[in-house]
Amino acid sequence: MIVMTLLDAVEGKEYIISSIDTDDEELDAFLFSLGCYSGEVITVVSHLKGGCVVSIKDARYNIDKQLAQAIRI
Repeated sequence: MIVMTLLDAVEGKEYIISSIDTDDEELDAFLFSLGCYSGEVITVVSHLKGGCVVSIKDARYNIDKQLAQAIRI
């Protein structure tokens, strides 16, 4: 199985989050409150120089490169 992160995602394609690899419990709780957790559908709207814009549950968020690498799809 190939491990992909949001940085590898194709813009406009829906993916399912397989895991979120952070060591920060507060960040995990924050992401969960946004609807970003394992099993949830996520779409990369656009890639930016410092990260990407994602769509989760009809909301859009700008996330930085480090966090995008931590979200596995």
